[in-house]
This record gives sequence, structure tokens and C-alpha cells, in this order.
Amino acid sequence: MQVVIDASPLLVRSAGVKNYLYYWIEHLRGAAGADAIRTLPHLPPRNGLRHDSSIAGRIRTTRGLATLAVANYTPLPVLDLLTRGADAFHASVLVHRPPSRTRLTATIHDLTCFLLPELHPAANLRAERSFAEILRRADGLIAVSQSTRNDAVRVLGIPPEKITVIHSGVADAFFECTPKDAGMARLKYRLERPFVLFVGTIEPRKNVDLLLDAFAALPAELRAGYDLVVAGPVGWKSDATLKRLHGARYLGYVPEPDLAPLTAAATVFAYPSLYEGFGFPVAQAMAAGVAVVTSNVSSLPEVAGDAALLVDPRSESELRDALQTLLTQPALRAALSAAGRARSERFRWKECAAQSLRFFQETIGSSRQ
Repeated sequence: MQVVIDASPLLVRSAGVKNYLYYWIEHLRGAAGADAIRTLPHLPPRNGLRHDSSIAGRIRTTRGLATLAVANYTPLPVLDLLTRGADAFHASVLVHRPPSRTRLTATIHDLTCFLLPELHPAANLRAERSFAEILRRADGLIAVSQSTRNDAVRVLGIPPEKITVIHSGVADAFFECTPKDAGMARLKYRLERPFVLFVGTIEPRKNVDLLLDAFAALPAELRAGYDLVVAGPVGWKSDATLKRLHGARYLGYVPEPDLAPLTAAATVFAYPSLYEGFGFPVAQAMAAGVAVVTSNVSSLPEVAGDAALLVDPRSESELRDALQTLLTQPALRAALSAAGRARSERFRWKECAAQSLRFFQETIGSSRQ
């Protein structure tokens, strides 16, 4: 079996999809061998994940994006040539014209552009509509949560039997972070007081404004004892939110090696997103042993289970009350920490890769019959 994975999202700025591809490819190669798992463009293993730019050098990045442009915007059968001999091609949203001579698969990360289009720029909406046609044509699909699978069936009309739910994973660093690591993160980022942490792109879907409102509504004595720390790159339509972040500790983009110790250093992790296909930050915080408050919508209850406090992401009062509860009840924080660590064990990349290999084997096998 040989699978070719479109890895072009690793060459651009990206968050969740890039995180998924990087660790997924690494663990697929570890389980099946590099010869069985190829990438377009070819990328060496362990280049180091970063979200603010390409993980590859300038030459490899330029060549990869140029090849993608030729494949997308000319009639040349570029991807057919580059995937010759492969059993399956796993497409990303950046591919417009997948190869026609091999099995077609893809991962469905979320349906947010269809369910909440007002929270996305026009370019994203166009790309997702185009990708939806590839999803409908695919021989087999992975959904990163049952919630995402349900949305794909309901919104796109994809037959449910075509979609396999395989939860994404959490990097080992979040499971292995020590108190010493967390202390070093506090020193590096000058976090002298205990803090509530949010990690994510500053954009409307992440609902940072509600978090700012809820934190500001806490009793004065609580706000005097805790900081609100926000970490993440600037995204779409973020100017108004950025102006408000002067009242919080805004760290901007945090490099990948710092994310696990920074997360582990938090007293509470707050993530009131309006929609997630999986919700990496929540799973990561649970793996790091941090008490979590998150939204009661989309995939977040599926990922968090009973290991977090769930709130209506449109309700400032619910989020405020949940924050106050966690900040004033150390026993509850400890209980959620233990429950989160236990639950996060199901989100290991090794298991995700093993299930994904079975998916490819079954999809390729059934397509040949």
C-alpha cells in the first residue's frame, strides 16, 4: 500500500489543520514506513512544527506552492503524474483538481464555513465550497469527530457509510510536561500571578470578546489575584478584539515548543469557541492537567466529556460563573485535572495513526472489489 498525502498546508500559515497534518504524517510514517506514506511536496520528517510560516525551507516551499498552482490552474495532469503508482491520494482544501487515476480520500476537519459563514472571509468560503465537491467524490473520508461526521452528512449530504470517525491526537509534549517546565514558561513570559489561559487564533469564531467580557465581570478580588493570558496569532477581522486585549496579557503567537509548558502553567484553561471540528486546545489542556471550561456546542462536549465545565458560548454570565467556580474551588480544579488527564489518553497520535492505516487499507481494498 502506498498513500500520497497533500502536505501543502504545511507550507502556509495555518493552525489546526497544520497541527493535524504534521503529527498525523509523522505517526503514519512511524507505523507504516516512509515508503508507504509519501507527501506532496516531499517533506523530510521532523522538520519542526511552526504555525506562522512554512515548515520547509524557501526553495522547497516555493517549488511546492508552484507545483500546486500549476496543478490547480492549468490543464496539465500534474497530480496524476506525481501520484503514479500510488493506491490513494489524500487531498487537502488547497487542492482543486485531485488526480483521477488513484483512490481519493480526505479528512473533514469542520463545517464551520457552511454553518457560520459570517465568521469567515470570502476566500475561505470559496475554498471550502470547492473542497466540498472533492469530499462528495471521495472514495473514503475521515472525520475528526462524530460531531463533524454528523455535520458532513446533514449539510453536505455525504453518505454516512463513507465517513470514518478518527479522533485527532495530542502531541506527547502536553502529556510529559513537568512542573519545572511550567515554571520556566512563567519566567520566560513574565507571568508572575496565577492566570486563566486562552490559546487560539484571534478571530470571531474563537469568541475571545466574550471571554474578555466574562473575565471583566468577575468580582474585583478575583481579578486582583489572577491574570487573563491570551496566546495566539492575529487572524481575520481581529482589529476590534486586539484593541481590547490591552486589558489582558496578550502574548501573540507562541512557538510550538512553548505551548505545552505555557498551558501546563495555567490555573484554568478557557476556550469559549463558537464551533470546533475537534478542538485541539481543549484536548491539549486536558493532557497537561489543567482544569478546562469550554463551550457546549459542536465537537467540544464530545472531546471534553465530563472532564470540563461546559457553558453556552453566547452567555457571558455562564462563562463568568464557570470561571468564578473554578478559580475559587481548588478541589474541583484538581478533580477536573485528573479527569482530563485520563480522558485525554484516548487522543494519542499513535492510536490515530493506527486507525488511519486501517481506514486506508479498507478504503483501498473495498475500492478494488
